[in-house]
Amino acid sequence: MADQELDARGLTCPLPVMRTAKLMLTIKVGQTLRVLATDPATVIDFDAYARGSGNVLLESKKTPAGEFEFLLKRV
Repeated sequence: MADQELDARGLTCPLPVMRTAKLMLTIKVGQTLRVLATDPATVIDFDAYARGSGNVLLESKKTPAGEFEFLLKRV
């Protein structure tokens, strides 16, 4: 279970990553953030965000409902 959750369903690029980046600044180092999204571009965007921000993308998956779920860890 993540420490925080962001529902970015219905948002399109670049809003899911922008909202994630803003929220990641508010959580403590070591905490995790779960993001739910519907935009297929978020798969590429979150990988790039993690590499660029230094945070860790622990999980990236497509749910049975066709949504995308990401688990990030602040470092």
